[in-house]
Amino acid sequence: MLRTPSGGAGSSGAAGPGGRLVSIGTVLNLLRDEFPEVTISKIRFLEAEGLVEPQRTPSGYRKFSEADVERLGYVLRMQRDHYLPLKVIREHLDALARGEQAQLPAPGKPRDALGALEAGAEGAAGLEDPARAGSGRPTAARIGRAELLSATGVTESELVEWESYGLIAAHPDGGFHADSVAVAKLVADLGRFGLEPRHLRAMRAAADRQADLVEQLVAPLRRHRNPQTRAHAEATARELAALSVRLHAALVQAALRAGSH
Repeated sequence: MLRTPSGGAGSSGAAGPGGRLVSIGTVLNLLRDEFPEVTISKIRFLEAEGLVEPQRTPSGYRKFSEADVERLGYVLRMQRDHYLPLKVIREHLDALARGEQAQLPAPGKPRDALGALEAGAEGAAGLEDPARAGSGRPTAARIGRAELLSATGVTESELVEWESYGLIAAHPDGGFHADSVAVAKLVADLGRFGLEPRHLRAMRAAADRQADLVEQLVAPLRRHRNPQTRAHAEATARELAALSVRLHAALVQAALRAGSH
């Protein structure tokens, strides 16, 4: 049974002796007994997704209360035991904060094909939830060519052109990963602004370089004999992908601001 957190995000309860707040490193140590795969980047990711709101010192350091730590443990438990995406967890916690009785799916309930397809469409980098990669549950569906065309509204000739530039690639059996839905929609949206597939090859090359860098970082963990370590490798890969996408977006915004002056 899940233990309910005693407070919501941003609660001011105490986490340490004497009522003091604690650092993110201390939080990591407090959580690792139950969640050995948790990392500092994971905690920061959950904060960025609005699952916890630690206080900040004047110099910008995070300080966590006891309620914050309990809330993080609750979120991690819901991911591990119920395989829930972060959006659902956040809505569940908000309902609890309002005093509502919110029911959860049965532990271990797999997502259906539609839910998996939607997860793939949320973002080509798989931003939904890095912890799901190590859960042993499917995180995205495979779809056929006709399904991809129907879901995105693009024509066969457009898809063929995008394939020729390496923007979308089919598996040897002719199927596509569900992430292709998000990619196709983004390519189509950019096309409405006059960006052609040939203009997007640089983005594809940059994505491949980022993927190679992530793979280099997690490859030693993936080769480990311990299944838990291999699962941690997949979670880390997804976290790194999410952070890479956010960095890319921030750099583009910064470059545009610099160019406007």
